[in-house]
Amino acid sequence: MNDQQAGIVRPEQGHRPGGQTMPAEPDALGGRPPDGRTDRMPRTGRTLRTGRLRGRPLVASLVGLAVAISGCAATSSATSPSAASPAAAGQTATRPAAEQPATPPAEQSAPQTPAGQVPALPTPDAAIPTDPSQLARSLTTTTAQLRRAVDEWVRDGDPGKGQPPEPVVLLALHQQRIYRYLVRNPKVASRTYTRLPKALAGPAKDNVTAGRNLRSLVRPISGAAKFRVQPPEPADALLGHFRRAERRFGVEWEVLAAVMFVETKFGRVRSPSHTGAKGPMQFMPGTWAAYGMGGDIQDTRDALLAAANYLHASGAPRDYRRALYAYNHSQAYVDAVLLHARQIKQDIRNYYAYYSWQVFVVTTRGDRRLTGP
Repeated sequence: MNDQQAGIVRPEQGHRPGGQTMPAEPDALGGRPPDGRTDRMPRTGRTLRTGRLRGRPLVASLVGLAVAISGCAATSSATSPSAASPAAAGQTATRPAAEQPATPPAEQSAPQTPAGQVPALPTPDAAIPTDPSQLARSLTTTTAQLRRAVDEWVRDGDPGKGQPPEPVVLLALHQQRIYRYLVRNPKVASRTYTRLPKALAGPAKDNVTAGRNLRSLVRPISGAAKFRVQPPEPADALLGHFRRAERRFGVEWEVLAAVMFVETKFGRVRSPSHTGAKGPMQFMPGTWAAYGMGGDIQDTRDALLAAANYLHASGAPRDYRRALYAYNHSQAYVDAVLLHARQIKQDIRNYYAYYSWQVFVVTTRGDRRLTGP
């Protein structure tokens, strides 16, 4: 099919994304705008008040991570790690508490599960172990439970309607929090990998590397900032949009899913970026005019088709690295998207797990969860 028949718009000379942008971090990292001012988002959403920003600002670029990504197609997202069971549209985002990285005193630790008994579901703020052996055991158990919960959801539930069931939500959040801890602690992560089963060590390295790449692009926010969040479309409804875009433009649906995951945590973050990027795929208005094909920048289906159109015009599927770099001028972003896409390709249950991850924002006082239980 030629470009005209496919509805593909070729990029004009010099029409590339406006440099790097900050995405929403592997879990929605919140970032401070490059100009040093507090990002004041739309009315709806949680207002975060944090301490003074310390250190030198990082690049003002993406991060699949919903924080200020600014590239041609997808520019800066507000801040956004995925969220399962997010706050309803128009409501204030939840979970202002900072993450607790350390293991609690022995008397507060979760009891050992007797052999043959199904482990209890983790609580939303369960302590994350700091010992590599315990971390490996916790990640292994949580991932196995999560995969079984996803299988039950897909088999007996209806991913095409509503949000994930409680077991998926709680297990995905716990898995995400373990990975966030490993992202922040490289030495512990390296020691943890060697204690993981071989089948999990590779995926764990991919998730931690992707998270570290995205986090490197985000600056913690300080002061007051509002972030608008809303529930995403159902997982299988999104899957239908991804596959429709793949059929039309030849861009693999797993890559599109990874981009959306990094940009806005599957559409949960709806605040525009500090540079003016909008919608679930974070398009700048000028880029949307060229690749949006007359659609609505806020409509998920239209935005995914436009993203596939732009990526195809920029080199996909022949050269995904070139296409993704055009989307956001950051090799760290490109690497992170491809690592997440690889995990989805290897096991579709990873798509449902990522879909159920929550939205976090990085502040000068620690990571804060905006959505979920």
